[in-house]
Amino acid sequence: MKTSNPVLSRLGQAAERERTAGYGAYGPAGAAPGYGQPYPGASDYPAAPPAVQPMTVDDVVVKTVTLLGITGVSAVVAWNVIPEALTGAAWIGAAVIGLVLGLVISFMRMANPALIVGYAVVEGVFVGMASKVFSVIAGYQGVVLQAVIATFGVFFLTAFLYKAKVIRATPKFQRGMIIVMGGLFAVMLINIVLSLFGFNTGLRDNGPLGYIFSIVCIVVAALSFILSFNEVEEGVRAGLPARYSWVAAFGILVSLVWLYLEILRLLSFLQGGDD
Repeated sequence: MKTSNPVLSRLGQAAERERTAGYGAYGPAGAAPGYGQPYPGASDYPAAPPAVQPMTVDDVVVKTVTLLGITGVSAVVAWNVIPEALTGAAWIGAAVIGLVLGLVISFMRMANPALIVGYAVVEGVFVGMASKVFSVIAGYQGVVLQAVIATFGVFFLTAFLYKAKVIRATPKFQRGMIIVMGGLFAVMLINIVLSLFGFNTGLRDNGPLGYIFSIVCIVVAALSFILSFNEVEEGVRAGLPARYSWVAAFGILVSLVWLYLEILRLLSFLQGGDD
């Protein structure tokens, strides 16, 4: 197997040695796709039994659809069950819990279906509350449906561009995306901290700076799918076990939620005009 990811390359070689010795492929599918986290060394994991099936693209598709369904159902339930007075608290609580779970899954490379499904449920509450705030409380009518359509439109367009090799996940592209996403995360974190102390940077306001920042986030979120698609392909070529399709699906879900929220915010700006 040839890959630009040296750790994946070692994983593929180790998997091949295991198959030659009569064992199934093993090893993790890496951190959350779209976040550029490297795959841990194969020596960190015990050899899998011969019955282990390798991951396929179909596995990732099925798991991704499953997680999206869970997130969607959770969002609808949260929207209808949680009182409007508790929307803000539920939104913040789900955001914190989701962040913690996401970091655990990403950095510990945990291919734990129960944990990842739990993350999808929490993200559903987070998305449901965010959507309710924009649509019901803030009064941006129709913005949720528009954001959903736009999100999946961008996702499928990005998938087409990747499949057509218009955009390639070259080593330079991967390094650049990791730096940019890390920078955006740092900026957003600093912005949140400053807002807690009463400082308004304007990054999340309906103004020129807010427009530019939202568009940048949307573009980066869309391009993060390229990293996810590439990691899925390399994981399949490495012969990683099917259980790590959950990790790949988790990464795609993270990017979809991020993209949806950024599009939702931008559409609210456009609908709100200069008010």
